[in-house]
Amino acid sequence: MTTAFRPQLPPLLMEDLVRAALNEDLGRAGDVTSAATIAPHLQATALMNSRDEGVIAGLGLAETAFRLLDPSIRFKTLVADGDRLGPGQSLARIEGPARAVLSAERVALNFLMHLSGVASYTARFAGEIAHTGARVTCTRKTLPGLRAVEKYAVRLGGGSSHRYGLDDAILIKDNHIAVCGGVAKAIAAARAYAGHLVKVEVEVDTLDQFRQALDASPDVVLLDNMTPDMLREAVVINRKHHGLSADDYAKVSGRIVLEASGNVNLTTIRAIAETGIDFISTSKITMAAPTLDIGLDITID
Repeated sequence: MTTAFRPQLPPLLMEDLVRAALNEDLGRAGDVTSAATIAPHLQATALMNSRDEGVIAGLGLAETAFRLLDPSIRFKTLVADGDRLGPGQSLARIEGPARAVLSAERVALNFLMHLSGVASYTARFAGEIAHTGARVTCTRKTLPGLRAVEKYAVRLGGGSSHRYGLDDAILIKDNHIAVCGGVAKAIAAARAYAGHLVKVEVEVDTLDQFRQALDASPDVVLLDNMTPDMLREAVVINRKHHGLSADDYAKVSGRIVLEASGNVNLTTIRAIAETGIDFISTSKITMAAPTLDIGLDITID
């Protein structure tokens, strides 16, 4: 099995996000607290420390926050994005003008705590299904403006990314089917419209709809809010549709891929994965992830 490289964030994307966050925080007058209480010449040394166990994500954004406040700040990473951390572990050492360090602290920690929380929560979901062939995947349910970095964090946590937006894949949902006039008709229309590199996925919520979808040959079928028994039956139907044995089913590429969604949480995901499904999509890993507790401990030189 080929090991995938860890994902990376483009520096320009990070700079745009961090600059907007700093402008929001600094407002019209800048950090008046630090300006009022910290002498301009004072230098500071700080350590970012994890106060909980988890997967780190967002170090590049944190570094960018300090660099944009003052290019002379030195930010030395002690771990890498994607590393698993324990309580009390140091993530980075920051040295530079005390005012700038303090002014950048909250923006840096906001990105780091949120994205590390997403990565850590994803890792818990992925760990529940590691014994199966299924993968947990995020969706378009992300915080506005943070989709790129949240999907980055999901991948660091061992998850997979669904379509990025409305423009990179076709996902025919129940309302599309209702307006278009049926499953087969909607898939046919999508096939006629899409370029050869655009995947076509259709959402169904009954096994009868699923059979109709298979006959229309989409790339992926999303089985929404189905019980494990229904999902298990759908896998068998798909296997027989392709004329595959139970042993060959998981090994064959080119068959219709099955994705499950709905009522996915840490309690239910194992049973869903054990049905033989390929992907399990959930908004929980982006929209309900608790932050990872990370602090910045500072000393003045």
